[in-house]
Amino acid sequence: MPAAVPEDALPKTYDPAATEARWQRAWEAAGAFHPDPAAPGEPFAVVIPPPNVTGSLHMGHAFNTALIDTIVRFQRLQGRNVLCLPGTDHASIAVQTILEKQLKAEGQRKEDLGREAFLEKAWAWKAESGGTIVGQLRRLGYSVDWQRERFTLDQGCSRAVIEAFNRLHEQGLIYRGEYLVNWCPASGSAVSDLEVEMKEVDGHLWHFRYPLTAGATADGRTHLEVATTRPETLLGDTAVAVNPRDPRYAELVGQTLTLPLVGRTIPIVADDHVEADFGTGCVKVTPAHDPNDFAIGQRHNLPLITVMARDGTMNEAAGRFQGLDRFEARQAVVAAMEAEGFLVKVEPYRHSVPFSDRGKVPVEPLLSTQWFVRTEPLAARCRGALEHADPRFVPERWAKVYRDWLTDIRDWCISRQLWWGHRIPAWFVVSETGGVITDSTPYVVGRDAAEARTRAEAQFRGGTHVHPLVLEQDPDALDTWFSSGLWPFSTLGWPGEAGAPTPADLARWYPTSVLVTGFDIIFFWVARMTMLAGALIDGPGATSADWTPFRDVYIHGLVRDEQNRKMSKSAGNGIDPLLLIDRYGADALRFALVREVAGAGQDIRLDYNRTDDSSATVEAARNFATKLWNATRFALMNLGGETPASLGEPDPAALQLADRWILSRLARVNQDTADRYGSYGLGEAAKGLYEFAWNEVCDWYVELIKRRLQDPAQQRTARQVLAKVLQEVLVMLHPLMPHLSEELWHGLTAQPQETFLALQSWPVVDVAALNDDLESSFAELIEAIRVVRNLRAVAGLKPSQSMPVLFVTGRPELAAVLSAASADITALTRAEFVEVLDPAAAEAAPAAKALAGVSGDLQVLLPIEGLVDLEALRGRLEKDITKAEKEIEGLAGRLANPNFADKAPPEVVAECKANLAEAEAQAQLARRRLADLD
Repeated sequence: MPAAVPEDALPKTYDPAATEARWQRAWEAAGAFHPDPAAPGEPFAVVIPPPNVTGSLHMGHAFNTALIDTIVRFQRLQGRNVLCLPGTDHASIAVQTILEKQLKAEGQRKEDLGREAFLEKAWAWKAESGGTIVGQLRRLGYSVDWQRERFTLDQGCSRAVIEAFNRLHEQGLIYRGEYLVNWCPASGSAVSDLEVEMKEVDGHLWHFRYPLTAGATADGRTHLEVATTRPETLLGDTAVAVNPRDPRYAELVGQTLTLPLVGRTIPIVADDHVEADFGTGCVKVTPAHDPNDFAIGQRHNLPLITVMARDGTMNEAAGRFQGLDRFEARQAVVAAMEAEGFLVKVEPYRHSVPFSDRGKVPVEPLLSTQWFVRTEPLAARCRGALEHADPRFVPERWAKVYRDWLTDIRDWCISRQLWWGHRIPAWFVVSETGGVITDSTPYVVGRDAAEARTRAEAQFRGGTHVHPLVLEQDPDALDTWFSSGLWPFSTLGWPGEAGAPTPADLARWYPTSVLVTGFDIIFFWVARMTMLAGALIDGPGATSADWTPFRDVYIHGLVRDEQNRKMSKSAGNGIDPLLLIDRYGADALRFALVREVAGAGQDIRLDYNRTDDSSATVEAARNFATKLWNATRFALMNLGGETPASLGEPDPAALQLADRWILSRLARVNQDTADRYGSYGLGEAAKGLYEFAWNEVCDWYVELIKRRLQDPAQQRTARQVLAKVLQEVLVMLHPLMPHLSEELWHGLTAQPQETFLALQSWPVVDVAALNDDLESSFAELIEAIRVVRNLRAVAGLKPSQSMPVLFVTGRPELAAVLSAASADITALTRAEFVEVLDPAAAEAAPAAKALAGVSGDLQVLLPIEGLVDLEALRGRLEKDITKAEKEIEGLAGRLANPNFADKAPPEVVAECKANLAEAEAQAQLARRRLADLD
């Protein structure tokens, strides 16, 4: 039996910083969230989206964390065996960029250090600076298993990456080939389509004439006119294309042109890609520097001429422009074309330019030999699984976006010219190509150097092969998203040991239960995880539900700023969650973010004052925490040192009307909250708990029982119900505000510190307590009390002044509730007495001056004759009418003005209309009350 609770078990003032730090330490020290795969309970698993090791907490992280932790804490309270697994991503490009900048500041390059020394430096940086984001996530109270924390470059994940690469290569799903890739000159690496950000820029469209090799045609044409935004690429042109159905050029197809500045003869080809009605209908074709041109070149067997080096300068194929930076070459080529009479005109042109998301410079489509994943077979398996709702998207509309990404998919370039990352497990037999790696150097793939040599010896034994064989591992690293794509199963122990049982974590928690992520990485990450899982986990007899890495995908929206704009570094409108945590506490921020969600997948807006780093939204959540703190302290001072356990369940026969009402509401809120948590209605759960705890428990039930708590004959039942309600509210609120609820629960229950609310059971719904009619009638009772209070204010009564309160209703059930609650009404409204009348009795009663109010079909009367200065009251009401009429005139005038009604923002007009309706209602009410005095 827990010890008695002292009245001062909780400090007078709520200190979120101290409370949160204490429980974070306690949970982690006790291993509260370190589950045993052999423990009972239905498995429930979430692997958190791994933030970049270079990162620091931003509002998107805070929002994602609040949603995930709400889900997993609820599932833990439901008795499930929950694993929430944390980790970070090695962020190849970002880390390497940081280190290369450091080296540059020291006058060095990574090549000066060598690969091994550079990687040592990278690991040292990770050890010193890479834990920032992890520490910040801890401050949010993330109930993850920190003992299982993973890193995409740790030993287990690295082993999984090597195994995945080998298996995919063996299945023919990984190949090495020449293809046009997005090249980032700043980072010196290929980047995927999804690492490219399109930006609108103001540029130019240059029009050039290309002369016909054979001279003038019969109709006098001597040239074709083409236009381009990248004049430097014309040095690599190998054709000009026209539409095959364009009559203007039909007779020219098959003829040739002379490429200006270069002198190369290039053909005129017909291709359906060309839009006849765009520009002149002639398109220059540079297959080695444009993806559409590359496709045209493939169809017409055109040569591919690369005129640009990987550092963004022009190469030897650019002739006299060799060595110039690409943008310098652009101006030089234009000047040369103008000087030689080939420039027709220049037009301003605003267009989209692809920028490297990491290098922040325009990417160059560049012909390169890279490693690719053959994606269509993987995508086809995922499209088939989606027909069985594997995975199930919440909201459902995102399933179409996912399906669209998986349709007409391009092969995935997975090699990056980086050192920090997973080195590609392929070895080139360089002894076959003079000791250097070329595009034609043969290679073998293996799990380590020894396996690669064994395979190479078997493949290249005897014959004309040079011996001894010399092998050199591919210097490139894999795309970071390749290792992230394995995250749901590599973190659980896949692939395990050959011949050994399936790793316990993998057997227990795979597939995981839900992935919580933003819509912007549905293809970046979600689709890649499903594609790789299909290739690596699917097996004989398995269904799509067996290998799909998560049963549900909960897609959340963005956190927008106070002006409803998307937050971004470029806009400089980010909101630092750590500032808000320091000011209001992590629980307040978490609750505020989740409560703002109006529906799964919807963006939320966070109120923020940039002058003083305050937020009314988060402050309201902090005020809610304070309200709960004070209510619990009130309970501790009135429970006589007892706990919910020692008080026990109340005797149903002893329950009064207010008790039965609050217990019915408690049972219903329990049902609703569990349903909402379980169906990802997290915002609705937060709103419902806020309304119940603040309005019904604190504002009404606590007020209703105050006098009973002082009455020895009635206090025990009141104590029992109060203790029960508070305890269950704290459990239900725990997923949203874990630190506060843990602290208050301990104060209320006197449980030892090593016993955690976080590991308790969700309260059982008392179905017998549910009473729809009582809840409806009690809601009317509450409104009736509000009307009485408003009438007292209108009458100008002092708080100590009492007067009769009359209720008139023709509904027997409401009359019964009002009569039963007469003592409560008397206490809460300072009534002299309360009388409930039916309409006939009210009509027969002697006429008297009274203020009247209405709540639904209930009439409320406050007899004031002889108690109130009627002339003073008339004066106040007339003054209220005058004020309201003046406000009505002003608002109506604004709305009648076309300059306002038609041009003001819709939300401003709507607010004006709402204010007008409110002013008209107030004027009408004051007139009616004035008439009642006559």
